[in-house]
Amino acid sequence: MSEIEKERLSNSHNNKNWKKWGPYLSDRQWGTVREDYSPEGNAWNYINHDLARSYAYRWGEDGIAGFCDTDQVLCLAPAFWNGKDTILKERLFGLTNGEGNHGEDVKELYFHLDSSPTHSYCKFLYKYPQAAFPYLELLHKNKQSRFNSEYEILDTNAFKDNRYFDCYIEYAKGDINDILLKIVVFNRGPEPATIHVLPHLWFRNFWKHNSRFSKPEIISLSAHSLQTSSSRNGNFYFYHEHGEQLFCDNETNSQRIYNRPNDSLFVKDGINNYIVNKAKTVNPNKVGTKAAVWLKENIAPGASKTFRVRLSKTEQDAPWAEFDEIFAKRKTETDQYYTNLTPGKIALNHRLLLRSSVSGLLWTKQFYYLDVFKWLFGEPHETPPFRIQKRNYDWQHLTARNIISMPDKWEYPWFAAWDLAFHAAAFIHVDAHFAKQQLLLVLREYYMHPNGQIPAYEWNFSDVNPPVHAWSVWYVYEVDKKRTGISDWDFLERAFQKLLMNFTWWVNQKDANGTDIFEGGFLGLDNIGVFDRNQMPPGIKKLQQADATSWMAMYAINMLRISLELAQHNKAFEESAAKFFRHFLNIGWAMHHMGKKDISLWDEQDAFYYDAIQFESGHVQRLKVRSLVGIIPLLAVEIMHSSVFENLREFNTRLQVIRLTRPDLTRIISDIETRNKDGNYLFAIMIGDRLELLLDRLLDEAEFLSEYGIRSLSKCHQDKPYMFEYQGSYYGIQYEPGESSTAMFGGNSNWRGPIWLPLNYLIIHALRKYYEYYGDSYTHEFPAGSGKKLTLKQIANQLTKRLLKIFERNDSGKFQYHPSHEPCWSKDHFKEHHLFYEFFHGDTGQGLGASHQTGWTALIANLLLEMDIDDLSIL
Repeated sequence: MSEIEKERLSNSHNNKNWKKWGPYLSDRQWGTVREDYSPEGNAWNYINHDLARSYAYRWGEDGIAGFCDTDQVLCLAPAFWNGKDTILKERLFGLTNGEGNHGEDVKELYFHLDSSPTHSYCKFLYKYPQAAFPYLELLHKNKQSRFNSEYEILDTNAFKDNRYFDCYIEYAKGDINDILLKIVVFNRGPEPATIHVLPHLWFRNFWKHNSRFSKPEIISLSAHSLQTSSSRNGNFYFYHEHGEQLFCDNETNSQRIYNRPNDSLFVKDGINNYIVNKAKTVNPNKVGTKAAVWLKENIAPGASKTFRVRLSKTEQDAPWAEFDEIFAKRKTETDQYYTNLTPGKIALNHRLLLRSSVSGLLWTKQFYYLDVFKWLFGEPHETPPFRIQKRNYDWQHLTARNIISMPDKWEYPWFAAWDLAFHAAAFIHVDAHFAKQQLLLVLREYYMHPNGQIPAYEWNFSDVNPPVHAWSVWYVYEVDKKRTGISDWDFLERAFQKLLMNFTWWVNQKDANGTDIFEGGFLGLDNIGVFDRNQMPPGIKKLQQADATSWMAMYAINMLRISLELAQHNKAFEESAAKFFRHFLNIGWAMHHMGKKDISLWDEQDAFYYDAIQFESGHVQRLKVRSLVGIIPLLAVEIMHSSVFENLREFNTRLQVIRLTRPDLTRIISDIETRNKDGNYLFAIMIGDRLELLLDRLLDEAEFLSEYGIRSLSKCHQDKPYMFEYQGSYYGIQYEPGESSTAMFGGNSNWRGPIWLPLNYLIIHALRKYYEYYGDSYTHEFPAGSGKKLTLKQIANQLTKRLLKIFERNDSGKFQYHPSHEPCWSKDHFKEHHLFYEFFHGDTGQGLGASHQTGWTALIANLLLEMDIDDLSIL
């Protein structure tokens, strides 16, 4: 890391100083729960893309490659117009859940090219067609069967003959409150073309709903400068080189949306209507809360034009004197940062991949604001909103107002608890303080429910996500300790105390029989089962979940490891260690033993873990679906060195008592009296024959092993779908390597066969832990049936290699994740930029789902950074 950027990071905790401004603007605010004030709770239809230009948002703002401060008081973003569209391009277009044949889907081409950790330098590319944008074509063509592929913008003629603009949007900071914006537009077409560029500056409408704040304003100071004034952030100065200044107010066009008089003469869509419709809808007095500079250039084929603006807290006598020099300096510092981050032996294409994934991760930060109580009941001086469906009614304590890492700022512009755990695991390699802050955030009293539940996501905070937070906390702590040599006891203890509450919630709420067999419900795996696990068919009492139980085993072992670490610092944590050791033993035992009301989740005949359903009659039956549900027990593993236990007298005493009184418990997970030559003990669910048998299936190319990673459903179900017959109805599941053919959960994702990075990463991470214990003495066939035996470390590296193939060029010159029928991706100006999809086709590696889900797909950077240096030659 460059010393300059390292110093900036060290002085920018809690998003202060150099992280005060960043790419915190959402890509989409419309169609979110936050902005839904419909009685019936139809978020997708209340404010859609068409209405967004006329509606002043309540809880946030959106734009293309936008910057704002950490409180989102003032926003800065470009807009574009090709002279043919019916609206300005102020925000990215996409389909709502009901419009797409596979759920919500952005229909634009854009790339997060670069970012330093403090956002002192950022670069973004937006590809804008020169013809009218095909809004209606994209809408109509996607109203098709779920068995059809999604119709994308490259399937239209929008980019025919390269008739498009490449709009490079770059930011550089001259200082903490000095933001330089450079927009470079290339004409990639064969003929001259005119582009309209409109750098926008506006205030989020915080005054309408909060009487504490007076209305701010933006005024014209001169023909080349504006001034913003607010009681919240004082004055800022906005400089531009030429162009027409346009002003309106960030207020709703009530006439258009509600057919009632406007409260302001010049409303939010005034600039759009002035340019596109030539209407008199901008303020001639040059004052408002939203402003833009209208710049227009005719660009020759292959040529480019540069547009420069600057937003500064201090007045600039010569705003352009050092403009280019600042950009060059910040770019050099960012290059140095990535040079120092990247291991020297990594090949060039993987260096670029790592940089791109980290940059995307940094770009997907977002200002997230939601006060559930106010959302439900309005402000004290307001008429309460009429809501038939009071979504999240039991989460009235939740008050979110933070910079949060989003899964995807267009398709998922809201935090998701288990996504965030993976984001933190990636962020620890980039910005340790932010990684820790993100993990602690959802554990705070204004997020976590008083009963201990962690909020899932805004559509339903009560949904249950896999409990991976403790794993992430321990991972982040370990990486930070190895890098700095310092144990962050404060972070670890703060997280542990809150995780203890969450673990107790799980035990109390999701173990109905008190037998350590858990029923998590949704668990983020959407449609991986034969029916919606939150809405089981009538007559089925409960679903005993192999994955929920395994996640809890993993949770217990993570909490045990954290307890033992804290006990090195404070002996009081020995009691917690003993508690979680016993929990781990109980869960492991329960997974393999049949009780009065439960059935063993391990099927001896199939050598696999399955969910089990309990009928109202009391009968219990396994659902023999071979999916990730049965692989997740592999993840409950931890290696502990004997030195950890040396001075823990109380814990060792309790461990000895359990060993003597319940030897059956300790045998089910591992021989805890046996340590390897390095002094390590193995704590795991999958040991001995069970590990061997599970690896047989996991590494079988006819089952889970794909050429591009681990599938989420065994390919054995392609020709042999699993069918569950109950009361005359049939519930089935078949291997689907691509998009979902079911409408379950809106059909916007699919776990029935594709490859997902987070689960692949956890599997590889677990295999490395097993190798740490077994070393070279344990080998397994890879692939199964090949006769070639590898160590578990070598298998982990081979799985990494298969995942990396997704991001490498194939024989057609395209990255493997690109659709085979779209030749555009092998052309210049297309082929060099990466996308990071939500999941990948189980047979071809094609990218599917959200196209900018760098949040957890950024784990590809972790895999590159964690590759054993001696094995980098395989890449």
